[in-house]
Amino acid sequence: MMRALLLLFGYWVAALTMLPGASAAERGPLVLAASSLQGALDEVADAWAAKGHARPRLSYAASSALARQIIAGAPADLFISADEGWMDAAARAGRLRSGTRTVLLGNQLVLIVPRRRAVRLDPAPGFALAPMLGGGRLALADPGSVPAGRYARVALHRLGVWRSVEKHLAPAENVRAALALVERGAAPAGIVYASDAYASRRVRVAGRFPLSSHPPIRYPAALLKTSRHRDAAAFRAFLRSSPARAIFRRHGFRTS
Repeated sequence: MMRALLLLFGYWVAALTMLPGASAAERGPLVLAASSLQGALDEVADAWAAKGHARPRLSYAASSALARQIIAGAPADLFISADEGWMDAAARAGRLRSGTRTVLLGNQLVLIVPRRRAVRLDPAPGFALAPMLGGGRLALADPGSVPAGRYARVALHRLGVWRSVEKHLAPAENVRAALALVERGAAPAGIVYASDAYASRRVRVAGRFPLSSHPPIRYPAALLKTSRHRDAAAFRAFLRSSPARAIFRRHGFRTS
């Protein structure tokens, strides 16, 4: 399965790098980024391009899937993960360029519901999450492999409500897929990042999880050893600039 995914990814990269008449510099660096960055990173890439640079090529997926692709040898310039553990895995495999890893952003978990539901439920020890579902399922990223889902599982454990909902989950392949389940009304509630809730006009935040209920949510970024693009290092530096940080904050991310 992983071999097939890597082959598919390789064909996609090849398609990007073989555009007629486009030189390597004109194509922009290839950035593999966690799904929860979509929207914010698109805007940052636009701001970079507005300065006269080639717009970076952005590929979004779950951090786990991206890390596995990188470990298997998929070529790219920059990796931005929603989880330090998957960045650690890429580092152990020797895929990161030495001295380029940095913590880029932070985030927070929120409980969301479809916008039409006028519900407020602050996550706290023993909070009534199961009754809120009304027999439906709780949408969240897959706790077995996706960072957002793992953070959610830890938070629900610490708040003492995991057992009441663990048989009523709708695990999704990534956090944006979990958001979509709530947007469509396929799930009466979900747990996503604050930045995901900001990105949607079809959900509302019913409550915010205490920062103490889960490990800090950090987004590390690093150049990859396969990076060959001349703008890769400069774009990585731009991600930490004041204009970029302002964009990330507008999209609900935390910046240090």
